[in-house]
Amino acid sequence: MTTELLTERLRLRHWRADDLAPLVELFAIPEVWHYPLRRAFTSDESRAFLTRMIDRQRSDTPCPFAAEATETEQLIGYVGLSVPLFLPEIMPSVEIGWRLDPSYWGQGLASEGANAVLPYAFKTLKLDELVSIYEPENEESGKVMRRIGMHFDRDTTHPVDGLPLRVFRLSRQEWRSAVG
Repeated sequence: MTTELLTERLRLRHWRADDLAPLVELFAIPEVWHYPLRRAFTSDESRAFLTRMIDRQRSDTPCPFAAEATETEQLIGYVGLSVPLFLPEIMPSVEIGWRLDPSYWGQGLASEGANAVLPYAFKTLKLDELVSIYEPENEESGKVMRRIGMHFDRDTTHPVDGLPLRVFRLSRQEWRSAVG
């Protein structure tokens, strides 16, 4: 099933093979992957990422949407869902997350995109709850989580690299109450 979500400034859509060149360029910006990697992606890592996203779409596994700026139709990152297998203590869970070109930061696009994904997650996919995870140092992501109605769940540590992590949650019931 092809799903596309539109907001005032974003088009959230399925990934395509022709996303590779703009994705390689975007993921080569070190700030894009500063959290959690502290470095940019290589071309091979970007290619592998795109392959995983396309495979997940085909298998109906939760997958972030490619995010385009509607004004330019340019790929500017992603917003959407994934399964946070790296953090077994919160499984089973589905995570909502975002990663955008730094030239688009501070414009409310992560919140705008995430607010479009919430009804998709809760109404279409009928998920009971979403989580979102960030490093406390990345307070801007925490602010987005609060803006979309999520609440603090716990502080924990990444089981492999030992970095501190903060987990936020939002239930379908909480979301319904907030949107009326």
